[in-house]
Amino acid sequence: MGQSLITSAVRIRCQGFLFDMDGILISSLGSVERSWTRWAKMRGIDPAYAISVIHGRRAIDSVQRLRPDLDAEAELKIIEDFEVADNDGLVVLPGVLDLLRALPEERWTVVTSATERLARVRMAAGGVPVPERLVTAEKVTHGKPHPEPYETGAKLLGYAPGACVVFEDSASGARAGREAGCIVIATTFSHAADELEAAHYLVRDLTGMHVDPQADGEGVILTFTPLVR
Repeated sequence: MGQSLITSAVRIRCQGFLFDMDGILISSLGSVERSWTRWAKMRGIDPAYAISVIHGRRAIDSVQRLRPDLDAEAELKIIEDFEVADNDGLVVLPGVLDLLRALPEERWTVVTSATERLARVRMAAGGVPVPERLVTAEKVTHGKPHPEPYETGAKLLGYAPGACVVFEDSASGARAGREAGCIVIATTFSHAADELEAAHYLVRDLTGMHVDPQADGEGVILTFTPLVR
């Protein structure tokens, strides 16, 4: 895929909004990679390889892949403790707060591969509103790239997946949203554009997202300018 160029604006009629957390709402890349590097060294794993595996997946799934001989639940608790304690450099990403302020609170939630404890700590530390209900690692049997997380998120909001927009930054997350039947908008924050083939649209970040109510009151219209593939 060549360099992305700006194209004309698109308008999407939708009802629900499902946001990934890390890399979409907040930047916690430093915390994630420091925590997993620390754990990898403890467990005799090449840290670079561990980091190549973990993004966009539940920690427990990554542990099972990296060290299937270990007690995944026990290892998950160790990694979660590392990540909860490390909020250095954690910031809200561009356009996030403006978009969330524009959305009725009943129309959006977070669908993350993080545990609920970690998700709530990170969003609070980043100054992002924390939904009362969200989809976290414990709430699903199968994590991303399986469609279950986004199917669960749509159900939580009370909308069909096809009426929901997913915001993702990872290849596995984009695939999960696409296979759930949602419209997927992926940012190029953490993954190259050519890794995000499952997304319907690409954007650099959430800046410039505009939300207007539909005239019939049945949903909202999202307007934004995507990048050309």
